[in-house]
Amino acid sequence: MASSTHRRRPRQHRDFEWQPVRGPLRAVAAVAGVALLVTLVVAFRPGGSDGGGQDRAVSASSSATAAGAPERASAPATASPGSPKPSSAEPAPTASRRTTAPSASTARPAASPARQAATGTARTPATTTAPAPGRIRPGTTYDGVATSYDAGDGNGACSYGPTSDVMTAAMNTADYETAKACGAYVSVRAAGGASITVRITNECPAPCAVGQLDLSRQAFAKLAPLSAGRIAITWSLLSPATSDTVSIRYKTGSTQYWCGIQAIGHRNPLARLEVRTGGGWLALTRTGYNYFLSEQGTGCGSGIRLTDIYGEQLVVPALAVRPDTVQRTGLQFTRH
Repeated sequence: MASSTHRRRPRQHRDFEWQPVRGPLRAVAAVAGVALLVTLVVAFRPGGSDGGGQDRAVSASSSATAAGAPERASAPATASPGSPKPSSAEPAPTASRRTTAPSASTARPAASPARQAATGTARTPATTTAPAPGRIRPGTTYDGVATSYDAGDGNGACSYGPTSDVMTAAMNTADYETAKACGAYVSVRAAGGASITVRITNECPAPCAVGQLDLSRQAFAKLAPLSAGRIAITWSLLSPATSDTVSIRYKTGSTQYWCGIQAIGHRNPLARLEVRTGGGWLALTRTGYNYFLSEQGTGCGSGIRLTDIYGEQLVVPALAVRPDTVQRTGLQFTRH
């Protein structure tokens, strides 16, 4: 139904007075009356010629809305200085009422694993995780006793060979830990306050007890008279300053089919020695005489990777298998 604003007011008209008419005159009058009646009906019907198009347009819009056709959203009204504030009784929107997804321009996509990896420093797991700590740990002070022995030419169980540096010591078997203590620098302090630094080059078997160091006579004499025979000490691991670099030596008898590999001159104790193979790095087994063996020749003459007890790694390029020859690498572990 059209709204009242479009509804037309009835037109004013006269009523006809009907007189009795006979014959053809009555018929003409009847026809004229019918025509007049039809004219009045057309004129007074809703949706006539005046404004009828507008009424139909409104009806069509209402029908489209009722059918679910989309409507254009009206622009929000701008509040004027004198406009009343919204009622405080109206509840504020909550997160649970939000049903639209965030805009693509504001949504931050998660970085892909490849992207995340590219933004950080690429390191192998071995460099970020130190090997399981051995018996001699950094930052730990150990109680023990010191004895002395004749170091001779400085050679010992670590197989470093003769040396003119006599500030050395033999580590008890437990703390020697299958040559893991070889090459370690240790600070030794006597009860009286005197202290020295020695390098582990040998093993002291039983009756040497846990915590005991058997010092070269030259080293012992700096702490107490040799006649003291046995003194109480404390000792701890060092990571000293040195101008030396790491060297590699293949054991006598080594070939491409069997080899023993030794690292010499490392600042920090060595935790692992690996050789490069077609399938990656292969860790070799350490012996009590401080060589790492490749029984089947795997990796003999290939690249070598050294890992210290702090987890730092040094990669040595492939070296020729030259038995009993010291080959310098020019590399050294970081000081701690």
